[in-house]
Amino acid sequence: MADSDIDGLLFDENEHLERLHQIVKDTLEAEELIIHNLLNPPIETLTHGQKISDKVARFGGSWRFIILFGVVLTLWIIFNVAVISKFMFDPYPFILMNLILSCIAALQAPIIMMSQNRKEEKDRMRSENDYLINLKAEMQIRSLHQKMDLLLEEQIKTLFNSQEKQFSLLNEINSKLDRVPMNEFSKSVYPLH
Repeated sequence: MADSDIDGLLFDENEHLERLHQIVKDTLEAEELIIHNLLNPPIETLTHGQKISDKVARFGGSWRFIILFGVVLTLWIIFNVAVISKFMFDPYPFILMNLILSCIAALQAPIIMMSQNRKEEKDRMRSENDYLINLKAEMQIRSLHQKMDLLLEEQIKTLFNSQEKQFSLLNEINSKLDRVPMNEFSKSVYPLH
C-alpha cells in the first residue's frame, strides 16, 4: 500500500509540475509577440515632403521666425514709406505686402497641419506601446493568479488526502479497539490497576 501511495503522490506531483510548466510556457508565448512589437517598432520612413513640413513647422513655430518676420515687415514698411516715389514697389496701403502675407499664411497652415498629423500618429503609436506594456503586465498578473490558484488547489488536495489517510488510520485503530475485549483494553491502557 505504501508503494502505491508514493507512486500516486509522485504522479500527482509530476502532473502539478507539468501544469505549472504549461502556464509558464503559455505566458512566455503570449508575451513574445508583445515584446517583439515593443523592441522592434516599425521604422519611420519620411518622405521628402514630410521632412520639409517638419522643418517648416519647426521654424514657423519658433521665436526666430516671429522676430525675423517682424524685422522684414518693418523694413518693408520703412522702405516703402521713406524712399523716393520712383523706388517704391509697394506704396501705402501695402497691397503687395498683404498679398504676400496671405500667401504665406495659406501655405504655412497646411504644412504645419501635415507635421501635426505626423506627430499625432507618433502619439498614437506611443499610446499603442503603452497599451502593449499594460497588456503584458496584465498577462503576467494573470499568470501569477493561475500559478497561485494551482498551488492552492494542490495544497487543498494534499490536505484532503492527509485528512483522508488520518480518517482511514483512525477507522483502522477503531476497528482494532472494537475487537479487543474491554478488560484487556483496560489492562493495556492502565497496566498498574
